[in-house]
Amino acid sequence: MAELDPRSSGALWGLGSDHAGLALKQRLAGVLVDLGARIEDLGTYEDTSCDYPDFAHAVASGVASGRFARGLLICGTGLGMSYAANRHAGVRAAVCTHELLARMARAHNDANVLCLGARVVGEELAEAILRAFFEAGFDGDRHLRRVAKIEPGSSGAP
Repeated sequence: MAELDPRSSGALWGLGSDHAGLALKQRLAGVLVDLGARIEDLGTYEDTSCDYPDFAHAVASGVASGRFARGLLICGTGLGMSYAANRHAGVRAAVCTHELLARMARAHNDANVLCLGARVVGEELAEAILRAFFEAGFDGDRHLRRVAKIEPGSSGAP
């Protein structure tokens, strides 16, 4: 089966947040739908304290398996989510705090999970970062061999 371009209508995105990222996740889910993406929200659904790795692993597993074209993870800083998500083979989760980072994460690193910190970026900036990540493509070319070297044991890794 051919991979669906994550920028196209109908691409499925997995969403996850902890309690700190819940409100921002709910807002950005609407942005993704407006952009034409389909979404699957894997939680949390309440603002009570919870453990971010549970949601990071759920989304990252879906990205790694090909179930999701991309992932969006939101916690207080984005850092914890990225640490957990990046434990999954094939997942390249990037914490982005402005639009340039989002574009470069996609263009040079083929990032497939966007991590945001709800306590770090405001709602409008988070929306702009998400749009930049959504719209950017992977440049390929010389970046292909570099991305290949990220995975331990891959043909490009030492």
